[in-house]
Amino acid sequence: MAAQYGIEMTKTNLQETVMEKPSKPSNEGSFEEGVGANGHHDRNHTIHDANEMDRMGRKQELIRNFRPLSAFSFTVILQATWEFLLISNTQGLTDGGLAGLFWTYVWTFIGFGLVIVCLAEMASMAPISGGQYHWVSEFAPPRYQKFLSYITGWMSTLAWQAGAASGSFLTGTIIQGLIGVNDVNYSPAAWQGTLLVFSMVFLLYIFNVFAYKQMPMMQNFLLVIHTLAFFVVIIVLWVMSPHQSATAVFTQFTNEGGWSSTGLTLMIGQISAIYGSLSSDATAHMAEEVRNAGLNVPRAMVWSYFGNGIIALVFLITYLFSIPSVDDALNDPSGFPFIYVFNQAMNVGGVNALTVLILVLVIFSNISFNASTSRQTWAFARDKGLPLHSWLSKVHPTKELPVNAVIFSCIFSAALSLINIGSNSAFNAIISLQIVAIMFTYSISISCVLYRRISHPELLPQARWSLGRWGVPVNVSGLAYALFVFFWSFWPNATPVDITSMNWCVVMFFGVFFIALIMYFVRGRHIYVGPVELIEARNRRSPGY
Repeated sequence: MAAQYGIEMTKTNLQETVMEKPSKPSNEGSFEEGVGANGHHDRNHTIHDANEMDRMGRKQELIRNFRPLSAFSFTVILQATWEFLLISNTQGLTDGGLAGLFWTYVWTFIGFGLVIVCLAEMASMAPISGGQYHWVSEFAPPRYQKFLSYITGWMSTLAWQAGAASGSFLTGTIIQGLIGVNDVNYSPAAWQGTLLVFSMVFLLYIFNVFAYKQMPMMQNFLLVIHTLAFFVVIIVLWVMSPHQSATAVFTQFTNEGGWSSTGLTLMIGQISAIYGSLSSDATAHMAEEVRNAGLNVPRAMVWSYFGNGIIALVFLITYLFSIPSVDDALNDPSGFPFIYVFNQAMNVGGVNALTVLILVLVIFSNISFNASTSRQTWAFARDKGLPLHSWLSKVHPTKELPVNAVIFSCIFSAALSLINIGSNSAFNAIISLQIVAIMFTYSISISCVLYRRISHPELLPQARWSLGRWGVPVNVSGLAYALFVFFWSFWPNATPVDITSMNWCVVMFFGVFFIALIMYFVRGRHIYVGPVELIEARNRRSPGY
């Protein structure tokens, strides 16, 4: 079997080499048109890309300008695990303290890793921008394919749109906190923070529409900055910060949220670790712009998750040792514990410099996140899954980008940030919404591929990145973890709960869920084109395919 597999792979590589050989000298970044297996004009595809798109009955509409390194860099910069653990750990420190934040990250890293490898395999089976809703359509029991795929598409759109909003919310309000560091008389107002979020959203639009073709090159450069900034931050904290004891960091749990037990506190506080671990599946939604996507997308997902996760563990230990007082960190006037930590180690100039460095990385993470979000929205609209699908699914004729989907994503981020004006727990609500929605889609897609793997393994598409014999136990474990996170992400950050401190994600999630149900029965079941229908149509045209 191994020898046969080696021969087949050798043949494939030879075919791909012939396919990719240019008629004239060209560099790796050049874009050339060809004609794919399905007869349409492709953009910089390999033979694998053409065959995979053909199997799924899809037309290549976007340029495949991401190579293996830039796809990996894109995912690393977008996920930005250590950066997001640094700037968004208030919930973890409130519910768990130093030891709580550490141990919740450890189990999150392991549990989420199981989910990521499940998603990576599905991305290899069907490398397409739709991601979860497409996989559900392919792998679900035939009787439920259309309905489950439609609902998953809505929840996936909600998750990615909420995630895009959360990143812009963070950068806007961090700028507001930094103003307070430099002007002790400044009194931050919620509406001012929202205006700063609007400015961040506008920046995302500019980059994703007018500088997108330079993004692969920028991502590779930012990967270097991401790595250097990591060393700068941990060296500054180790050398210049006052330090906690190891006993405090690894065994001292705190309960600032008022919950009845330490165990319950940790369940609530794990949201900080989960939020920092999200989004390495973003490359799956960029699959139609990644060259040799069936192999490079899952590799980028897995290597970025585990690479980011390991250096984030080193950072987190350093950061926790550098927090002299959890109470003081949580009550810092800036609103951000990390600014308090920087203030303990440096003067105002140093705090400004280090915070701006982090801001730049997070802003570029948001730019990448907006790109991935718009591709997911565009793909679902392409299958007539959303209102305004004709407008959302358009690809700009000269930019060859889903510009309308980018505009929609920016408007959604700005609208969601308005919660900040009326609620002092807006950020917790937004990230909880992102987590519960994305975990819903993970749970449905993993359960569907598990069903297909057990009941009809012969019908699973070939995956060049495969779990092999470990598929069933890994799918079961990943599904269990996704359901576990789904349940706990609805909870508020502290008790008692009132109208301003409640976790509004429960209202937004179920509100959108019921809207999706109504839309399906009124309109979706009549016009929604489930991806599996295109695959079946392709197979009817070519029975021997």
